[in-house]
Amino acid sequence: MRNTRQRRQQILQLLVQHGNVQVSDLVERFGVSSVTIRADLSHIESQGLATRNHGGAALVRTPPPEQDIHEKDALNLPLKESIGARAAQLVKPGDNIIIDSGSTTMTLARHLRGHREVTVMTNGLNIAWELANAPGVELLLTGGLLRKQSLSLQGSQAEASLNPYSFDTVFLGVDGLDLQFGLTTHHEAEASLNHRMVEHARRIVVLTDASKFGRVSLHRIARLDQVQTIITDPGISPEYRDGLQQLGIEVIIAEPPP
Repeated sequence: MRNTRQRRQQILQLLVQHGNVQVSDLVERFGVSSVTIRADLSHIESQGLATRNHGGAALVRTPPPEQDIHEKDALNLPLKESIGARAAQLVKPGDNIIIDSGSTTMTLARHLRGHREVTVMTNGLNIAWELANAPGVELLLTGGLLRKQSLSLQGSQAEASLNPYSFDTVFLGVDGLDLQFGLTTHHEAEASLNHRMVEHARRIVVLTDASKFGRVSLHRIARLDQVQTIITDPGISPEYRDGLQQLGIEVIIAEPPP
């Protein structure tokens, strides 16, 4: 069963990357029968992620285009502020946390400025700026190569900077969240760093507005069974709320102010 699940996840990643796949190519790639591959494609189709066609399948949920961090900041801002405020309530004195770069996670940083005895590591320059003058927050930056589009630090130096640490919680932003494929983002280096963040934290909390549900971007950060909590807005569909809760994930709805 594990090999089947891994193969189907790899097929889905090929679909996200190329837009379509052919049965003959997958048979050669995975060394299994065409009957097995067709069963895999039927399963992916049953999840609403692809449509079968003659000889293969095509992706239904194409990755959304990536936006500049300044464009992201302006989208769904009241919802993001509510999510950030609710996430800040999870942070207690003495906590050591990682805050991933992003526009939603930046609102968390904004609501942490009054906290005390909190250590924050981040790879986001915008998040570091929000916390630079917070008297009760000890701030660590990962270092690494700056990706200007997202104002995020990444690469081998950023990943290596995590090695000496163990954190209570990582707060992650995502570009996509799918019940089958998990947490995804547009950029490979950011996904790699996020994956390392997950390895160095005891609790994984995802901050996302409901527009990200059902989206699949190219690079996977983590499986959903690694996640403990998701904080989102009231726009989450019953399908996703029920599906996440069935996986044992705590779903927190951050109500925006009236």
